[in-house]
Amino acid sequence: MSYLSAEQILGADDLTFEDVEVPEWGGTVRVRELPGTERDRFESQFLGKDGASIRAEGLEGFRARLAAASIVDENGRPLFRSPAEVKRLGEKSASALQRVCDAAMRLSAMTEGDIKELTGN
Repeated sequence: MSYLSAEQILGADDLTFEDVEVPEWGGTVRVRELPGTERDRFESQFLGKDGASIRAEGLEGFRARLAAASIVDENGRPLFRSPAEVKRLGEKSASALQRVCDAAMRLSAMTEGDIKELTGN
């Protein structure tokens, strides 16, 4: 059996994308799997300062934050970069946001159990 080297692992192009039709927005968006460090950063938004407790806000802004973290342009760069843009994104159709989030969760191997754990539900 032959094992992968660190160089082979680090050089692998392993992030997946999915184009998601969003009729509410009049077109298609590209949704990217969250890299490990970005998923960690996303999940940490829901934890208290002690790193163990759940923030009181719970699910507030979850869909907008996940959609903003995973919607990218054709070169893989995030489209939404500022907190103001994320807030505005959260004011868009819940159905559209959910469609994007479903793809992001599937691509990033994020389960319902993960979400419940993050939000204390």
